[in-house]
Amino acid sequence: MNHPGIHNYSEIGKLNKVLLHRPGEELEALTPSTIERLLFDDIPYLKIAQEEHDHFAQVLRDNGVEVIYYVDEVAKAIADPALQIQLVNEFLNLSKINSKGLRAAMTDYLLQMSPKKMVAKMIAGIQRSEVATKEPTSLMDLDTDDYPFVSDPMPNLYFTRDPGACVGNGINIHHMHFDARRRESLLLRYMFLYNRDFAAPGNQQWYDLRDAYSIEGGDVLVLSKDIVAVGLSQRTTTSGAEAFARSLLGNSGFKKVLAFDIPETRAFMHLDTVFTMVDYDKFTIHPEIEGPLNVYEMTMDDGDLKFNALKDDLAKILATELKLPAVDLIRCGGGNLLAAQREQWNDGSNTLAIAPGKVITYDRNYVTNELLEKHGMTVITIPSAELSRGRGGPRCMSCPVNRDDI
Repeated sequence: MNHPGIHNYSEIGKLNKVLLHRPGEELEALTPSTIERLLFDDIPYLKIAQEEHDHFAQVLRDNGVEVIYYVDEVAKAIADPALQIQLVNEFLNLSKINSKGLRAAMTDYLLQMSPKKMVAKMIAGIQRSEVATKEPTSLMDLDTDDYPFVSDPMPNLYFTRDPGACVGNGINIHHMHFDARRRESLLLRYMFLYNRDFAAPGNQQWYDLRDAYSIEGGDVLVLSKDIVAVGLSQRTTTSGAEAFARSLLGNSGFKKVLAFDIPETRAFMHLDTVFTMVDYDKFTIHPEIEGPLNVYEMTMDDGDLKFNALKDDLAKILATELKLPAVDLIRCGGGNLLAAQREQWNDGSNTLAIAPGKVITYDRNYVTNELLEKHGMTVITIPSAELSRGRGGPRCMSCPVNRDDI
C-alpha cells in the first residue's frame, strides 16, 4: 500500500493515507505546574493513551488506510547529516536557546543520536540535567529555577491536524498561535521539503510557519474541489485566514474560501471542535455556535481578494455553496443542552470521515453517536478515556495526506 504525494480535495473522500503521532514520553512531562504552559487541562496516563492511539491506528489500517508517523517521516527527511545539523540549529532557534555554551551542549547531545532517536527526543523535551554545561557562557547556564526543561516537550503533537493541513495538491505549514507548538510545524516543514515519500515534486506550499499570522489546521476544512472553509477562532487570526486565502486562490484551482467566525473560547478552540463534514450533505455541529456564527466569503478577482458577508442561515449557505438541494445539520448532543455541552467538551463534533458517511468517533459521546447512526451514518467508535484529556478527537488526531476524489 503506497500513496505517494499530497492529494486532498474533500473532507469525506475515501482516506488513503494519514499522518499520526503516537503519544510518547512528552505526555509524562505534564504536571500540575506545567500543564498551563503546555496547553493541557489534564494529565493523561501515557500507557492507556498509547493503547487507545494504537487502537485508532489499527481501525484506520483495517479500513484500508496507510498510516504513517511523524517520527518515522521526519527521520527519513533528515537522513543526510547536513540536514540533521540544519534541523538542530532551527530547532534551537525556535526553542530560544541563545547561550553559546548551552547551544553547543544541546547540539552535541542531539547529533550523537540516530535521526529517529533525535526527532523523538526533540518531541519528548530536553531536561536541564541532560545537557549541563561545563563552563557557563551566559546567565542562562546558571539559571537555577525549578523548571526542568531547557527545551519544552511537545505533548500536543498527537493532534497532528494542527501543525499543517493538506489542501488540494499542496500543504499549509502553519504559524501556530502559541510558542509551545511552533516547533511541531518545523518538523512538518522538513518532512515536506526533504521526504519524497510524503510530498511529491509537484506538491505546492500555501502557507509557511515563518508567515506573520497564526493559523492552525483544526480551522481548515476542505469542503469540495472548489471550496475551503477556514475558522476564525481562538488560534486562527483574520489576517492568517486572509493570507492563506490569497495564496491558495491565487495559485490553485480552488475558487472560494469561506470564513466561519466562531467564539474565541477554550471550549471552541478550533472550527473542527464544533463543526465537521461527515457525508456529501451532512455535517456535525455544536448547537451553541449556530446563533453567533457569521460566515464570510473570499474570492479572487484579477489578483485582488474580494470579501462578502453571507446572510442566510448556515444550512442554506452550505446547500447553496455545495450545490445541494439541502444539507442535514446533526447537532452534537441532540436537543439536550447538557449532553451537547458535555459531548462537545469531549469532541462529539470532532468526527473523522474515512469515506462518505463512514466516520470514526470517541465511544464516550454516545448521544451524538446514536444520532449519527439514525441519520444513516456508519459509526466506528474508539476508546478515549485518556486521549480525550488533551481536548481533541479523531479529526484532531489525524492529518489526511491522500484521499480519493469524490
